[in-house]
Amino acid sequence: MKLRGVMVLLMLVFASAVIAKEAAPLAADPELEKRVNKITAELRCLVCQNQTIADSHAGLAIDLKNQVRDMVRSGQTQDQIVDYMVQRYGDFVLYRPPVKKTTYLLWTGPFLLLAIGLTVLVVTLRKRRVVVQDDAPLSVEENERLRSMLQSDEQGPEEKNKNEGGKS
Repeated sequence: MKLRGVMVLLMLVFASAVIAKEAAPLAADPELEKRVNKITAELRCLVCQNQTIADSHAGLAIDLKNQVRDMVRSGQTQDQIVDYMVQRYGDFVLYRPPVKKTTYLLWTGPFLLLAIGLTVLVVTLRKRRVVVQDDAPLSVEENERLRSMLQSDEQGPEEKNKNEGGKS
């Protein structure tokens, strides 16, 4: 019992060490960090794909952010850095890619899918309306035929044979 208590106490003590992370160093140059954040907010994380490099905590995003920081320190402009990233990773790295021949489907795709979905919905609803309208009452002949079919189903197999002349 004592051993369990000691083990639980040790687990609690070491759990905080496992969870704790090293604090990120504060920026030595706040103006530089502002420029880095502005640039990385326009670049897509290649791992997460739905976040900017500035927002992502993926290893590649951190590496790219450090690379952008080094490029800003070396005096490169935002356009030069973005051009370098596009040259290396393609338009996909841009969080807002330009509208051009290679990204046209990216920009029009959601609208095309919406139009296709609405078209399918309208066609389905129209077909459903036609099916409901075709559900008209039976004619006198159809009612008589249905009544005779129901009566023949109520008769047993022996009675059907008698009515049909004893055929088996």
